Amino acid sequence: MTAYPTLLDTALPVDGRTRRLLRDAGLALAGSVLLTLSAKTQIPFYPVPMTMQTFVIMVLGMALGPRLGTATVMLYLAQGALGLPVFAGTPEKGLGLAYMAGPTGGYLMGFVAGAWLCGALAERGWDRSWLKTVAAAGLGHAAVFAVGFAWLAVLIGAETAFAAGVAPFWAATLLKTALAVAVLPPAWAVLRKVRG
Repeated sequence: MTAYPTLLDTALPVDGRTRRLLRDAGLALAGSVLLTLSAKTQIPFYPVPMTMQTFVIMVLGMALGPRLGTATVMLYLAQGALGLPVFAGTPEKGLGLAYMAGPTGGYLMGFVAGAWLCGALAERGWDRSWLKTVAAAGLGHAAVFAVGFAWLAVLIGAETAFAAGVAPFWAATLLKTALAVAVLPPAWAVLRKVRG
């Protein structure tokens, strides 16, 4: 199947390997900062407060593509592993690898899977229409939850893991999926207009 260009490559094309490397490094760093901000922003929501991390993960994956989107998430995780307070609840709930080995560690690893999957689907054009964007973001969220739930189930058992780590987040996940739809297809529409 032919790969579609990403939103990034369409909006900010560059010539030459060095320029591409500089652009991508800058965007990965900016993306890791955005992930930190999204982790630290708590929005009152029912039944639990939500952060915007998975929304940012899905959008970064689709906009940057599977390689750069995944690299951006891995940079963010590396910053956390080194002890920088980039995750939700840090430094209060711990730092570094100790935090990553705790209950939320599986979800952090799931971010990698979610970003890669959303990026791979975007390379197949799934970020250009609202229906396919819903599907891509939904599958990306499912990947995050699958890895997170699996790790949490090891720590506290499957039933408790589902009740504490999956069920309370369904409404927030629907909202963040809708927000991804509100961002990506319109961004493509604007680019098409600008490029004629």
